[in-house]
Amino acid sequence: MKIRKSQERGHANHGWLDSYHSFSFAQYYDPAHMQYSVLRVINEDVIAPAMGFGMHPHRDMEIVTYMLQGELQHKDSLGNGSVIRAGDVQRMTAGTGIVHSEFNASTTEPAHLLQIWLLPERNSIVPGYEEKHFDAASKHNQWRLIASPDSSEGSLKIHQDVFLYATQLDKDAPLNYALKENRSAYIQVARGSVTLNGAALVAGDAVAIDSAQNLELLANESAELLLFDLPPNQSGEPKTNTLRS
Repeated sequence: MKIRKSQERGHANHGWLDSYHSFSFAQYYDPAHMQYSVLRVINEDVIAPAMGFGMHPHRDMEIVTYMLQGELQHKDSLGNGSVIRAGDVQRMTAGTGIVHSEFNASTTEPAHLLQIWLLPERNSIVPGYEEKHFDAASKHNQWRLIASPDSSEGSLKIHQDVFLYATQLDKDAPLNYALKENRSAYIQVARGSVTLNGAALVAGDAVAIDSAQNLELLANESAELLLFDLPPNQSGEPKTNTLRS
């Protein structure tokens, strides 16, 4: 297991946006942290009330937004428009090209979210959009599949061989995950603190796992985590450079 502590991430505070970058992004560049397997971006963003990103383009990327707190208003060139809240997960396939905006829908409260970018299985996919709500009960002390390549178990469809799980753990709750051969995993602690195979992790910490093993979690306090079950990690530069500025 390779642990990435929260404070080791890239950080950019623009006043209206406070963002931590797990991988190289925009002005943050670290050749040792360009991507992990097909996972290209995990940005932890806090957006000030009534602020956000105006219309901007993306292409050839699977973009997943996981809401932790507050409200985010989305509009795009496909004609979609909605407000997502805590418990909602959004998937946008940029494919051949999409233009969208993201604004904090509240005038009083910040919006807190994880924005995740995955390299697609192929380029030039037809752009698409999908969102779903996953209630707390479905994630309570268990893994809830929230995105997958085949939309199994009511998950969002992503165009990549990735299975993305979420959980919300009570204090002292245990939870395991058996990582199979020829797979890698990446665990992001969104809130709280846990122990993973004896290693203490707090909010913002992440762990990359390259080999098949049983992952044993124990919550030290109430916690929320994401687990990416990924194709085997291979070193190398990203296959695309469609980074949001």
